Amino acid sequence: MNVRFLDNAVPAEAADWLACWQAWPGREVFAHPAYVRLFARPEDRVVCSTLSTADGGVLYPFLLRPLNVEPWTESGETACDLVTPYGYGGAFAWNCDAEQANTFWERFQAWAETHHVVSSFARLSLFPKQQLSFDGELSVDRQNIVRDLAITPEELWKDFEHKVRKNVNRARRSGLTVEADASGRRIEEFLAIYYSTMERRGATGGYFFPREFFEKLVRDLPGQFVFFHVLDATQVISTELVLVSTDYIYSFLGGTLADSFAKRPNDLLKHEAMLWGRRAGKRAFVLGGGYAEDDGIYRYKKSFSPNGSKPFRVARKIYDTAAYHRLLEQRRLWETSNDPAWTPKAGYFPAYRAL
Repeated sequence: MNVRFLDNAVPAEAADWLACWQAWPGREVFAHPAYVRLFARPEDRVVCSTLSTADGGVLYPFLLRPLNVEPWTESGETACDLVTPYGYGGAFAWNCDAEQANTFWERFQAWAETHHVVSSFARLSLFPKQQLSFDGELSVDRQNIVRDLAITPEELWKDFEHKVRKNVNRARRSGLTVEADASGRRIEEFLAIYYSTMERRGATGGYFFPREFFEKLVRDLPGQFVFFHVLDATQVISTELVLVSTDYIYSFLGGTLADSFAKRPNDLLKHEAMLWGRRAGKRAFVLGGGYAEDDGIYRYKKSFSPNGSKPFRVARKIYDTAAYHRLLEQRRLWETSNDPAWTPKAGYFPAYRAL
């Protein structure tokens, strides 16, 4: 069993990573090297740990973040930590037994110690069968909604809450139509609506992905995304970027013009995206969750799949406890020099990077 740590900055290793991803029947977009690159800062390393077996393997993509670039660390800091990119990640595995899993984590632990990794934080897939049992602490961070697509269109329609059917019918009576765009040709319209929606919702800066982010996604991930646009005559009034994997599609980023709410375009968009996914042979549509447990966004998504709630799990591991507490103390001293009342946000991990 060969466990490797492939660095995207090395062309031969990047090619090996892509070949491993292509050999995986699941081919989740979140493990594609081009997807992981989207979330890397200039100083981060884009890495994938892989295990190859006779008929299966493991893919664990992550960002390795140096701590010496943080303003609160001391000179000469050599430690780093790792995090999976936004979305659903973790160590993906297929045809991997318990012995192979143990070997993978043993070698990962040794690599982490050699590279002065302090901690890791992973956002995990909603589908446990895709996952290698994690070597660390697991917890549930809210619920997410998954819409099963392995049913007939009639069964799908009947399983929506009444208000969804009512809203879809209203959108159709208003003459709205939905366009699937796999090329990104309407990216200007998408960006205008997306940014205006983030501003209206008061979203944090992390959701204001720059234009370059979307251009790279379109250029480097062909076949792994589809834009769905709701048209009122010729005007796009609601839009959503959906990520595409072998078995699943994922609601990613989007928005709706505020003055079009009354026509209920987003209900129509979600329904048409589900029908598209079903025709494409996808098993489920992941709508995601809300900003907080059981908030309005979560309840809206649940109306499309009343029984589709799944736990969204995250994984934490501290590799060097002494370094973890040392870094937390450095951060505390730096912050309290300006704000004596500063404390790390409750539940944030790692605490030394707390907002």
